[in-house]
Amino acid sequence: MPHSHESESDSESGSESLDLSTVWLRAFLEVARQGSFTVAARTLGWTQSAVSRQISSLESALGGAPLFDRLPRGVRLTEAGRVLVPHVETVVEALHGAGRELAALREAAGGRLRFGAFATADAALVPHALAAFRALHPRVRLSREEGFTPVLLDRLTAGHLDLAVVSTTGRAPLEAYELRHLLDESLYVAVPAGHPLAGGDPVPLGRLADAEWISGSARPEGTLLDAALRQGFRPRVAHVVAEWTAKQGYVAAGLGVALVPALAAASVRPDVALVPVLDEGAPARAVYAATVRGRAAVPAVEAFVGALREAAGRIPGQARAGYGTAAE
Repeated sequence: MPHSHESESDSESGSESLDLSTVWLRAFLEVARQGSFTVAARTLGWTQSAVSRQISSLESALGGAPLFDRLPRGVRLTEAGRVLVPHVETVVEALHGAGRELAALREAAGGRLRFGAFATADAALVPHALAAFRALHPRVRLSREEGFTPVLLDRLTAGHLDLAVVSTTGRAPLEAYELRHLLDESLYVAVPAGHPLAGGDPVPLGRLADAEWISGSARPEGTLLDAALRQGFRPRVAHVVAEWTAKQGYVAAGLGVALVPALAAASVRPDVALVPVLDEGAPARAVYAATVRGRAAVPAVEAFVGALREAAGRIPGQARAGYGTAAE
């Protein structure tokens, strides 16, 4: 048993970690570089006695072995000091690197930003914001996802995204999130280029109550066609087409009409015309930049929200966003 006790003590002693002050390391490295306590003190802006105290404290913490031979003129590293130099240089450089990265984060000049957006926001809003953001913050590492608003909110909650561009389409529960209002979208009806309504004045949605509609879902609930329900009629969905480019093809062929949000208006093909829908109350949908309420946002988030707001101001067919953070 005594032998076992001795082995445990030896093991504990050998596994002890050193608790070294970074001030000691800084003083040690400067003296090693200058070969002089006096010159090191002048470089550091300290007194010579302060430098001497830091070196003595470091030597004591390392078991008492001297790190410098004190010579009549200056100092010279001992063997222990020469062994220590590269390790201290590694530690000091790592700390400087950490400081630079943290400073970059505070200035949104570095770090990363993971964001997501729904599909029509990727048509113009996000690309314009992204181009402006990258011009100002080229060192931020960016990653982007595309998805429906409920999926993006789940990714946000799980910590896989720092920010999500979301909309009120789909009746997603937005109340639990911190929201930056970007814009309120108006709607257009996409009709074939030769349609009687093409090029005319804005029309109330009810005027198209008898039309056949092309939509991404057979049910209007939770889609842009919710606007028709609010106007008192249930649209007849003739064709369910999920992809926006394909919807335009169906419209151009005269197989029906489709609702188009302002965010997607710029990407309409030339054989399709857009007819503005007369605003008869609340906007079709609001668009927000969402973050998790109560979670510290990475610094790049605020800079990207600013870029999104600038880009939103250039989207036609919408009211410029306010600066509130609550759902509207």
